[in-house]
Amino acid sequence: MKFLRNYLDKIKPNFEAGGKWSSFHSVFEGLESFLFVSNQTSKSGVHIHDAVDSKRVMSIVVISLIPCLLMGIYNTGYQHYLSIGETTGFFDTFIYGILSVLPIVVVSYTVGLGIEFVVAQWKGHEIQEGFLVTGLIIPLIIPVDTPLWMVALATAFAVIFAKEVFGGTGFNIWNVALIARAFLFFAYPSKMSGDSVFVRTAATFGVGGGTVVDSFSGATPLGQIGTATALAPVTDTVGNPLGYWDLFVGLIPGSIGETSTLCIALGAVILLVTGIANWRTMFSVFAGGILTALLFNAIGTTPAMQVNPLEHILLGGFAFGAVFMATDPVTSCRTNKGKYVFGFLVGLFAILVRVLNPGYPEGMMLAILFMNSFAPLIDYAVVETNVKRRKRRKG
Repeated sequence: MKFLRNYLDKIKPNFEAGGKWSSFHSVFEGLESFLFVSNQTSKSGVHIHDAVDSKRVMSIVVISLIPCLLMGIYNTGYQHYLSIGETTGFFDTFIYGILSVLPIVVVSYTVGLGIEFVVAQWKGHEIQEGFLVTGLIIPLIIPVDTPLWMVALATAFAVIFAKEVFGGTGFNIWNVALIARAFLFFAYPSKMSGDSVFVRTAATFGVGGGTVVDSFSGATPLGQIGTATALAPVTDTVGNPLGYWDLFVGLIPGSIGETSTLCIALGAVILLVTGIANWRTMFSVFAGGILTALLFNAIGTTPAMQVNPLEHILLGGFAFGAVFMATDPVTSCRTNKGKYVFGFLVGLFAILVRVLNPGYPEGMMLAILFMNSFAPLIDYAVVETNVKRRKRRKG
């Protein structure tokens, strides 16, 4: 690392004002600050000085997402071979998943970071690091068969219109990754309806070069519940019943990174132990969802109303949204009391959408985006309440 540090110090003057590569100063600064902790400190204003800068925070969040990514890769291959009735080893299954998922991740990062590089150079600012997380979350919350041009279009829309127009990282009102998903949902509903899974099945050739399989699609477990006329066990892509253990481990149809509650829980532990995510928001989302589900269990008559709280947590993107997106410090509440209110309402609205809107059984995306809009108002109400309480106490 000392050699790398010396090399960067040697070429750094070329990227500073007056250097022959000064127009790429933002790119160099972004790479340097990613590799090494900056020795620069704020000279004026009120600032928080901490040993962990924002790039390191984003890096920890990326690490917490790795279990979901690896499981999503394996599950993609598993669902493919299950749908065509073939049994393969771990290596072949994982390689197939990599070849299907990796292009989506590459496109997401290439488009998103490319736009941020251009904006940083245009404004003369340093490159903002928020897309390190967003660029990985976007592939994890979409179906594996989403065309790459759709991924590129949704990523560009989200970065430009949900982030850069507001001022960049830290100024966005809504979760950027969820805006990308919302764009796909409203622009291309057949790909993001929430009630179907499309198993990546690139043409397979048998003896003599004939095509064995071209494509396959089937209802996700959450989609089965949304369209059911009677309460029945959910099944996999070939009709085998799925138990709670299957749902927890995540070898089920669904979006790439949202199926495994086990891997999501591992990520939650990393975020909580390192102090990156706030437990109040995370806990409140689950509390709101569980209590709402129990209420529907007590009064409901439709199959969707009779789904128990555990199934709601294990199915769809509920757990993933509660851990990785509702806890976003930029778009959620800042006050401690506000975090409780924000999280509880996210869980409540997610279950409401799932149960009362059969056409869209996955409600987590809309619930989080809706509450993102009200997070500043919740914080304002909490602060004003505290101010009035202190005034009365003083009087």
